[in-house]
Amino acid sequence: METKFKYQCIDCGKEFITDEVIYLCDVCIKSNTETMPPRGVLKVLYDYDSLKKRIPSFTILKLQHFIDLLPLKSLDSYPNLKVGQTPLYEFNSFDGEEFPFHLYLKDDSQNPTFSFKDRASALVSAYAKEHGLNTIVAASTGNAGSSLAGICASQKQKAVIMVPESAPIAKLTQILMYGATIVPVKGTYDNAFDLSIKATKEFGWYNRNTAFNPITIEGKKTVSYELFDQLKEELPDRIFVPVGDGVIISGVYKGFEDLLNLGLIHRIPTIVGVQAEGSSNLMDNFEADNFTSKPNNTLADSISVDIPRNYYLAKQYLKNYKGEMVKVSDDEILNASAILSKNTGIFSEPAASAAFAGMLAYKKVGKIEDKSRNVVLLTGSGLKDLKSVGKILNIPDAITPDIENLKSLLK
Repeated sequence: METKFKYQCIDCGKEFITDEVIYLCDVCIKSNTETMPPRGVLKVLYDYDSLKKRIPSFTILKLQHFIDLLPLKSLDSYPNLKVGQTPLYEFNSFDGEEFPFHLYLKDDSQNPTFSFKDRASALVSAYAKEHGLNTIVAASTGNAGSSLAGICASQKQKAVIMVPESAPIAKLTQILMYGATIVPVKGTYDNAFDLSIKATKEFGWYNRNTAFNPITIEGKKTVSYELFDQLKEELPDRIFVPVGDGVIISGVYKGFEDLLNLGLIHRIPTIVGVQAEGSSNLMDNFEADNFTSKPNNTLADSISVDIPRNYYLAKQYLKNYKGEMVKVSDDEILNASAILSKNTGIFSEPAASAAFAGMLAYKKVGKIEDKSRNVVLLTGSGLKDLKSVGKILNIPDAITPDIENLKSLLK
């Protein structure tokens, strides 16, 4: 069978060449349990040696809209919503303090459903369209679900979203407004994840779950192509990425790894995975031989997971390319959100603000080199979770429309 890509198991190395839907390695999946990160996650690989001959420059790759590095037959399969190509802003000072380094903010809240997850949902939707699959299911704490719901609405596909009952109301509202079927699940995101897998087997629905469906990382990797393009084909020195399941960070790595395999770059930036202190199961197990999970407790719901589903691939990438990790507290996340909003006009949800908090933590201890180029990946809008920032807001009582009352208030 002739296909433009193949799948490779990150654990046993088994390769799969197929045009059929495939999720995990059929060998390694046998050892999986519900209390451990899944084995058998598949990576999508292309014929890089052949592509090198046809794509001698990044410009040519960009002119073809990266179709040679996507598991699609045609770009026409994409939804007509504008996904990706989000702005990259540069700031040289905050609160009157000049930075001795370059700071860039990649604002993915500008995607159609206001989160980075649209990159994965758009590609999954396009893949489903090309394979005649009309119902797509996902488990989500909110963003992936609202993303899939919105993208499916634009493609006239059916979305079924399973969410933990604690998911933020704003994200649940999005899911319902897009017309998706919502299934609140008693328990955690992990419980919703497991139920969605069972539903996939029972009903034959196409599953969008990250670290289960290998196509999702192919959608998320496009942010790396954009960064390289927006920085005029220069690599940043460091990229701060929020980490929960470990899928976004794997996507960022995969994009740069593709460019490395094509010989278009000669190194991969230092990528810093930022976790909330209350949900740091990837970082806490980074040097461990055996994974152990502790219950999560953080307001950053989008990176709040007990079992990082993409633990093994994220760990591989971080080790292979000398990545770094840092934890930040919920207080640091809220403080970072306030600093970010007041200095840039970008209001990010807690998970996105965690990446910015990670940058501030590095800056505080002098770990950011002078003149270095640093990117913070902002993955979602603050409007998705207003409850979390409520504790740092002080809305004054209403006054009668009198100028003296106004003067008192302004004092």
